[in-house]
Formats: sequence, C-alpha cells, structure tokens
Amino acid sequence: MKSIRLAIVEDDPEVRELLHGYLCRQPEFDCVLLADSVEAFFAELTDVRQPPEIILLDIHLPGMSGIEALPFIKQRLPDTDVLMQTVFDDADRIYQALCAGASGYVLKHMSLPELKEAVLEVHRGGAPMSRSVARKVLAHFKPTPSVQTDLLSDRERDVVQAVVDGLSDKQVAARLELSVETVRTYAKRIYKKLQVSGRSELMSRSARGQL
Repeated sequence: MKSIRLAIVEDDPEVRELLHGYLCRQPEFDCVLLADSVEAFFAELTDVRQPPEIILLDIHLPGMSGIEALPFIKQRLPDTDVLMQTVFDDADRIYQALCAGASGYVLKHMSLPELKEAVLEVHRGGAPMSRSVARKVLAHFKPTPSVQTDLLSDRERDVVQAVVDGLSDKQVAARLELSVETVRTYAKRIYKKLQVSGRSELMSRSARGQL
C-alpha cells in the first residue's frame, strides 16, 4: 500500500512532536511537511516534492487561523483533504470550517489510535460528523423560497437526521440498510455541499447569521 502523504500544522511544540512522533511512525503515512503556522506551511510547501494528500490543521493558530487559511489552502491544493483539529466540540467553529472546505474534524482529546483512524477514514472518502454539527447542517439546508439549489438529497437528509438522533455510523447503516462506507461517503458529500466560494462569502454569511 502506498503511504498517504500527510502534513501537520500545529503551533504547540509538544503536541506537534507528539503527533509527528506517532503518526509518522505508522506505515500508512509519509509525513511530508511539519509546520507551526499557516504562514510557515505555505513557505515550506514550495520545497515539498509532492503535495500532501491530507493536512491535519489546528483551528487556533498564531497569525492566520486554520479557518481563515482553509479557502487559500483549497485554492492552492484543491485535491488535498483538510482535517481540522480543535480542543472543544464547538459546533459554530467546526461548522465554519466545514463551510470553508474542511473534509472533517477531530477533537484534540481523542487518543492517537483514534486520530490515526480518523485520518484514514478521510482518505477513504469518509467524514466524521457530530450531532451538534448535524443539526446545523439540517438548518442550513432547510428549503426556503429563495434557496432552491444545493439542497440535500432525501438519502443525505436521512443520514443527517440519523446522526441528529444520536446513531453511530454502524447504527445509521443498519437503519438505512446501507454499508458503513456508504454512510461515510454520504457525510463527505454533505460536507462538500456546505462549501462556499471563499472567505469573503463565508464571513458575509456569518455576519448575516447564516452560519
């Protein structure tokens, strides 16, 4: 199996070394870039032979935050998945990150083996989703007379509703008679539908109370 090219952007040196020491020893990963800020990430990216396939990106960073950086990362690396790291299950911040193009998110208190599985899940085309974020997804895609595009399909809405009901991926799959991998693929599609054109539109939506 070809190793997944991974980049880690984390400003806390102890956490950064912990992540690097664990993930980069795993045979599934090839750590191609390690940075303490978004600015450093972009500066070092020019020296990388092949761009990362997945970026593990902290939300709270000095200088440009992870959320602010997402549109620029997606513009520069459109085929790269970005997995956000956050300390708290803050639905608003996570939702902003998803709208800006993140492929998923993980909480910093999760174990290293769980983190590894989350990165692998994103690479397989899946995306984690919590109940709090699922509620925001349903509210975002609630049909209105002025918004008739980019709505969820019936099946995608069923998946989100099952998450809101507190079901795990396996339980969602059982309820909807789908495979677990299909459920994860639906979550990834849902996240893609949340994306906006860039930071300015994201901030505009936030100001209008749409996020």
